[in-house]
Amino acid sequence: MNFYRHPPTAAAKALLAAAGLPTADLEAEHFSHFIGGGPVHAPEALIGLQPYGEAALLRSLVVSPAARSRGYGSALVTEIEAYGQQIGVRELYLLTNSAEAFFSNRGYRILDRADVPEAIRQTAEFSSLCPASAICMHKRIETR
Repeated sequence: MNFYRHPPTAAAKALLAAAGLPTADLEAEHFSHFIGGGPVHAPEALIGLQPYGEAALLRSLVVSPAARSRGYGSALVTEIEAYGQQIGVRELYLLTNSAEAFFSNRGYRILDRADVPEAIRQTAEFSSLCPASAICMHKRIETR
């Protein structure tokens, strides 16, 4: 699998929008913390971080329908966790409407939103873009 940091903004937003994931709050600089998979000009898979010191919001894991069942999802989670460690992140938080089992199988645990750091709770994804029914999950990533 070919992975790369900072996928092209327009192509990344198109993939996210096609999957019904939020893009309204994403600016070009956010994509410096994203990892793409597949062709650079047309990513087939994507995942991103919004880092806030030792905590980060893991967001926007998406794999295009044509690229599913190739292991992209698991590989991207591994890649973004390693990247997070490289930049000093120790705690990952996410919201999901449909991937609780996927993330649970990768060591993420359900967490009450009130237990999430303020910087993460203030993000647009937490405060307005994701519904209150979305499941909040957390994982501590250890240093290597």
